[in-house]
Amino acid sequence: MSWQIMLGLKTDSRACLLSTHCCCGTMIKENGSNVQVTHGGRIRRRKGSNEVPGDVGQSNGNNHLLVNDQNKYRSMLIRAYSSIWMIGGFIFVVYMGHLYIWAMVVIIQIFMAKELFGLLRKVNEDKQLPGFRHLNWHFFFTAMLFVYGRILSQRLVNTVTTDKFLYKIVGNLIKYHMVTCYFLYIAGFVWFILSLKKKMYKYQFGQYAWTHMILIVVFTQSSFTVANIFEGIFWFLLPASLIVINDIAAYFFGFFFGKTPLIKLSPKKTWEGFIGASVTTIISAFVLANFMGRFHWLTCPRKDLSTGWLQCDPGPLFTPETFILPGWLPEWFPWTEMQVLPVQWHALGLGLFASIIAPFGGFFASGFKRAFKIKDFGDSIPGHGGMTDRMDCQMVMAVFAYIYHQSFIVAQSVSVGMIFDQIVMNLSYEEQKVLYNNLGQILQDRQFGES
Repeated sequence: MSWQIMLGLKTDSRACLLSTHCCCGTMIKENGSNVQVTHGGRIRRRKGSNEVPGDVGQSNGNNHLLVNDQNKYRSMLIRAYSSIWMIGGFIFVVYMGHLYIWAMVVIIQIFMAKELFGLLRKVNEDKQLPGFRHLNWHFFFTAMLFVYGRILSQRLVNTVTTDKFLYKIVGNLIKYHMVTCYFLYIAGFVWFILSLKKKMYKYQFGQYAWTHMILIVVFTQSSFTVANIFEGIFWFLLPASLIVINDIAAYFFGFFFGKTPLIKLSPKKTWEGFIGASVTTIISAFVLANFMGRFHWLTCPRKDLSTGWLQCDPGPLFTPETFILPGWLPEWFPWTEMQVLPVQWHALGLGLFASIIAPFGGFFASGFKRAFKIKDFGDSIPGHGGMTDRMDCQMVMAVFAYIYHQSFIVAQSVSVGMIFDQIVMNLSYEEQKVLYNNLGQILQDRQFGES
């Protein structure tokens, strides 16, 4: 019996215990884990790692190309097929306009919340806490009312300005918006305290903390997307497109050329895919900005909640300028100058962020999934996983696009539009009439004095 153990062959551990020939310190393997048979017949198992092991034979660290793995082609076709449907649906929603894009974002956020709420869910504990699961959604929709109320309040006012009755209702809703959201949150807080059950405290407080982390890290970040939409579809569409281009380019460059592992959190990510995707994304940013910037309905900000395409003065950012090409270009190059939109130079900054920093959102999600020992957050998108798997980098990019737009694009000085928005939002209908009459009198006196 002992010679079988020494050769590393599979043996019955019970037989080893009965045998008097088992040596002290002998190592055997049972079901893939190390087992040490000590003196006296005791079996001591080595504690395994709690990390999810990488796919065997799929790591790029063994210097073989994924293109040579025939099993990958079926997965690639499924991923490509679902990508075509997603891109087609995305283009259709963008064509429909601002409100439809906002609705799409809300639906995506609901799917993401559902996937993440379910990660720490325990069925046995939930059975003992009837109605406790609804508390997550109470906090979610309270946060949605607060965030979107702040972002869209001015657009709502502009929409109902012509109707005096609706204007008063909307004005009161906006005036008491913050206190309404606060008491909705307090209602959820009291609900949580009253639902506490003995021997379930740890699970309930864990769910409470997990819900708030989802709202802060996921919902709040993705809500910046809506702010970008109403600043102009361009500021939503370009950053989102760059993330999609970067993801697709990284997949194909890694598939055909990937050999060198990039980061341990994502064994399938390679330096070849990362570099190839970065170059592709930056070039695409410059080209796409020129194409998108020529459509007014993409560049005009939406000041109300109506539908339909917009027409506006494009402004200097979207007005073509002549750019003289450098003289060191070869003589056979056919152009000496080209028409460039100033926004294209800003697009290079977005492309740089989308190719270098935004992928770390995906790395964060990969580490998160390894910590919870799951492959994907869900299975709603064939070949891609869940909705959260597709939105990890988009959230990081949306926040950067908003901050970049507010810091480098929006004029920081006081403008007529900013003053008008404050008047409409903060003054009642009667106060606006008084302001109108007083301003008219001032302008009339000034005109009379000049004449």
